[in-house]
Amino acid sequence: MKLIILDRDGVINHDSPNYIKSPDEWRPMTGSLEAIAQLNRAGYRVVVASNQSGIARGLYDLNALDAMHRKMNALLAPLGGRIEAIFFCPHGPEANCACRKPKPGLFQQIAERLNVSLAGVPAVGDSLRDIQAALAAGAKPVLVRTGKGEEALKSGQLPMGVPVFNDLAAVASYLAGEDC
Repeated sequence: MKLIILDRDGVINHDSPNYIKSPDEWRPMTGSLEAIAQLNRAGYRVVVASNQSGIARGLYDLNALDAMHRKMNALLAPLGGRIEAIFFCPHGPEANCACRKPKPGLFQQIAERLNVSLAGVPAVGDSLRDIQAALAAGAKPVLVRTGKGEEALKSGQLPMGVPVFNDLAAVASYLAGEDC
């Protein structure tokens, strides 16, 4: 079975500069849940790797985060979609932890827990730090234009050769061998 790693905010669900703090604020991007189901049908194990510094900032707690993830999974289930595991960094930038992207700690946790190599594993993100973390972990970074993706493109800092797709649905269609 193949593996794909997805960032959450800006890839699966709409992002906000004020953070996504509750299940009510968690809204899927158009086509993202269907894309996850399509990836599952194509034989992919789907895992999420997400910075969640709103916890360290006191904007929401682990119960609220869990409720957001329950909502995501409940919306996925009727579509035949499944997220195998969710890895998140609860720390703020000042913590200088190993798990906050752009550091590769979350990816290393995924590799260790699932006992897999990340070589060639697509890691879909919407920010430069997602791309940097994937590269540092040996995964294959993929940028989507949703969320902060356009900002990342305009920054001029995107490493050469990183594929860019309009959204997660386009990534899923490409990986599943279907026309975008």
